[in-house]
Amino acid sequence: MNALQEIANMMNEAEKKAFISYLSKKNKRKDTGNIELFNFIKTDDIKYKKNILEDKKNTNAYHALRKRLYDNMLNFMANRSFENDTSQENTVLRLIVVSRLFFEHKLTKTAFKCLIKAEEIAMNIEHFNLLNEIYLTQIQYAHFNLSQPIEKTIQKFKANKKQLEYEEQLNLGYAVLRRELAAIYHEGRIVDFQALIKNTIETHGISLRQGLTFKSLYQILFIANEYASINNNYSLIEPFVVKSYQFISKKADLADRHLYYHIYILYFIANFYFRNGQFTESLNYLNLMFTELQKQSGKYYQRFCLRYFLLLAFNENYIGHPQKAIEIAKKSLSINKKADPNDSNDIRLMLIVFYLQQNTGHNAIKEMAKLNHTDSWYEKKMGMDWTIKKCLVEILLHSQQENTELAISRIKSFKRRYKKYLLTVKEERVVHYLMYVEQYVMKPEVIQTQKFQKIIEDFIITAQNGPKDVLIMSFLSWLIAKVRRKTIYETTLNLLTTYST
Repeated sequence: MNALQEIANMMNEAEKKAFISYLSKKNKRKDTGNIELFNFIKTDDIKYKKNILEDKKNTNAYHALRKRLYDNMLNFMANRSFENDTSQENTVLRLIVVSRLFFEHKLTKTAFKCLIKAEEIAMNIEHFNLLNEIYLTQIQYAHFNLSQPIEKTIQKFKANKKQLEYEEQLNLGYAVLRRELAAIYHEGRIVDFQALIKNTIETHGISLRQGLTFKSLYQILFIANEYASINNNYSLIEPFVVKSYQFISKKADLADRHLYYHIYILYFIANFYFRNGQFTESLNYLNLMFTELQKQSGKYYQRFCLRYFLLLAFNENYIGHPQKAIEIAKKSLSINKKADPNDSNDIRLMLIVFYLQQNTGHNAIKEMAKLNHTDSWYEKKMGMDWTIKKCLVEILLHSQQENTELAISRIKSFKRRYKKYLLTVKEERVVHYLMYVEQYVMKPEVIQTQKFQKIIEDFIITAQNGPKDVLIMSFLSWLIAKVRRKTIYETTLNLLTTYST
């Protein structure tokens, strides 16, 4: 899909009509062709493209037309966004701009009133960058207001400057760490992430004792959450979670002004409790998250709803409501077809695991067939860790369905592609786990021998004594269920009960 189509797909019908009207007003000639080209993009009319190229007899003219249309689309979307943006941030920007216009026309009282109003809003949303602009403007035109001591404004400017500098340092550190995380997930880069966090914090002078804002807390929790995910150990970040709870409890009055970050913070906390097997606590925060999703006319509902449903279904499944969990997952996929593909893939993989636990392999195979891209594609789009989990689930599914040849083929492919990487990142237990699965697939009767049973039991005990993670326990449950001749779901719940005590 090219850039023109991507932008056109962003527009709703009203915006498309408005854009055509925008082009009509700009066009000085009737043969411009930009409206026809835009209609072609909307309908993907191949005949039109062929005709326009034949009429022009010059592909350069066609591409020049595309370039002009692209520029017009950018200008239209930029203006449209600014006009329709009713956020408090945009309100402050407008007040700053209009105050400067008033100063130029010597309307000083009105100008200062605009800045006072802008300052009040910017302080409420903790927007230090905008406050910086407000104070600089007040200082610049302070000679128009001799009754107001300039020292007071300068003092506020300096105090805000410290907050702004801290936010900037945190933004830099956050950007560096997110970039490294992207390389870890999508390129399989080997990084000592713990050392990287420590070095980044020291290099950029980041202090967790500094006054937090909703945005800075989101950034810290994002990194902490990803760090726990890489290590498959969510107990590592408990101090961050405790601090987060204390923070949002004290700043409940500001939560609605920072709704986006507030929703994310609640999601991170709910995820932390889920991965640690504390399902009641996780559901409590999910309830809070759902309440926030309804606010501001559901402004962020589409952005976060699949993440909410993912955690909700996971929790329901592991507290003993598997059918309810399956229904939540199926419904969320059916009613959110235009959602972020990454979120949809997460839910589909979860649904496959649920079907596997309930021994309804035919349903699981149907869902797995929808994850039809290559491993390389999923590594780039979903990350290395997700792709490894997906491959393991696929192996277990083929084994469960007694598709021995397919299972063995996927095991060989998995070892060729991921064994070296897993050993490098010190995830030997995944390699050992796959070895035991392979032994079972190659020779199912091995499960009946005391020697193999003891190996598996010892492996499970060692795994339980290591980093705690509900999803890891789910993989282990499949293997131990074979040894104990129990259902996968029953074994999973029993193993989680032991794991949480």
